[in-house]
Amino acid sequence: MEIIFSLDEIKNVATKILSENPNKVILFNGTMGVGKTTLIKELAKLLGVNEVTSSPTFSLVNEYQANDNQYVYHFDVYRLKDEIEALDMGIDEYLYSGNWCFIEWAENIPSLIPEIHSIIKIELLTDGKRWLNLS
Repeated sequence: MEIIFSLDEIKNVATKILSENPNKVILFNGTMGVGKTTLIKELAKLLGVNEVTSSPTFSLVNEYQANDNQYVYHFDVYRLKDEIEALDMGIDEYLYSGNWCFIEWAENIPSLIPEIHSIIKIELLTDGKRWLNLS
């Protein structure tokens, strides 16, 4: 799936992403400030998370319960020095839990990513819109 959108269309974009039935482990690739966290917040809402969501920049992972007793895990592994830090925090248990796992900066933990995953790539265009590709 490929789409060009503005941030005021983020709810429609998140709906389209979920309608594509992506794998539950999704890597979010894009530069800082492109809208990865904003999109993850909207996806969490659509999955039934009722609490306020935020970036886990300092905690590495935020855990949210959805309406269907499933969990949504939002990772930001930007600050990790190496994959051992991720293993020490138990990331493998999250990634193989069968719950939604949204990972920002997954390139910092390449050998820990499950073989079956989806990738969302976001780029900022010159007109302020975003280009998104789901694979």
